[in-house]
Amino acid sequence: MNLKFIKEGITSPKGFMSSGISCGIKGKNLKDLALVMSASPCNSAGVFTKNKIKAAPILVTQNHLKSKTARAIIANSGNANTCTGKKGIEDAEKMCSLVAKESGIEKDDVLVASTGIIGVKLDIDSIENSVPHLVKKLDKEGYKDASEAIMTTDTFPKTLSVKFEIQGKPAVIGVMAKGSGMIHPNMGTMLSFITTDVNISSDLLEKALRESVRISYNRISVDGDTSTNDTVLIMANGLSGNEMIEKENEDYRIFLEVLEKLNVKIAKMIAKDGEGATKLIECRALNVPSERDGEIFAKSIICSNLVKTAFFGCSANWGRILDAVGYSGGDFDINKLQVCIGSSKGNIMVFKNGEPVKFSAGEAKDILSEDEVYISLDFNSGSHNVRCWGCDLTYDYIKINGDYMS
Repeated sequence: MNLKFIKEGITSPKGFMSSGISCGIKGKNLKDLALVMSASPCNSAGVFTKNKIKAAPILVTQNHLKSKTARAIIANSGNANTCTGKKGIEDAEKMCSLVAKESGIEKDDVLVASTGIIGVKLDIDSIENSVPHLVKKLDKEGYKDASEAIMTTDTFPKTLSVKFEIQGKPAVIGVMAKGSGMIHPNMGTMLSFITTDVNISSDLLEKALRESVRISYNRISVDGDTSTNDTVLIMANGLSGNEMIEKENEDYRIFLEVLEKLNVKIAKMIAKDGEGATKLIECRALNVPSERDGEIFAKSIICSNLVKTAFFGCSANWGRILDAVGYSGGDFDINKLQVCIGSSKGNIMVFKNGEPVKFSAGEAKDILSEDEVYISLDFNSGSHNVRCWGCDLTYDYIKINGDYMS
């Protein structure tokens, strides 16, 4: 498939605009309020945290999505609006009402998200005073400001889009996301907003979103903490002009494949930008009996603090890798297992068929000095391959979170 990835994001599909401004939640001149809007109604869907404590904006958005349609997303950073009681719900609803009033759309067509400190009531007055300016600033170039406005401890904006063809028509999917800490499989303190001009039914849109989330955002971990605010939203306005995708045919498979590839790229950005991280760690579980087995093994490894700290020190301490596989709960035959570590500088085998393999510690350290490294485990027990992503654990992670009020 001929795909073209570009750094532009959610405004790349036809009919979408966005904006981002400072409303004062994070302090003067720091962007903290974002808006995404479609020129026409969108089939829409969402996937949310599995944490039993859910932020007020999630509860409001879930209710608004019962219609499976939307026109806009408003999001703030700096305050999670979580554990804030009835006032939190009222404030989340008001954010939607403010956008609706200024833009002339229905309140229930506005979705809402928040990220930041838990347990602090939202400064809704500052948001109310800023929404008129936020709506006025909507623009095709607004993806830059919007992507910055949803950041918290992120070190860079996460924005990307992909161009492709469906039914001979040019189509685009765009995304902006945030996430750096409190990231764990089943989504972490991350937001991801996806837009597309593909014409697809709401049911298939939700199905594609859930499947793409399963193999992307649900396969990353930074610190093992699942947030209260995880939200992935998608809006499809159909302006590409293709005939409605209503069956799981070739057109649906094309859309799903593109969405999966885009979300995997964004998920890797989130893992690489883990708080204090110096490198992205990819774990490959190869030739396993099922995807579920692969996830069990790979997630166990990327969540291991001992593995993460070893990789921070560029140490090929493969014993920690095997330890994580051993307590993962998955079944395997150690006498069939082969373990390699690698990067763009090469790779070396460290364990094979139940025994250690001699290697150069100096060469291993050089290989692991890169900012993207991988662990490859060949179980020689099946035909499925699974990849998960994490990052190293550094001194800076402690510094950041020791001084981050939650």
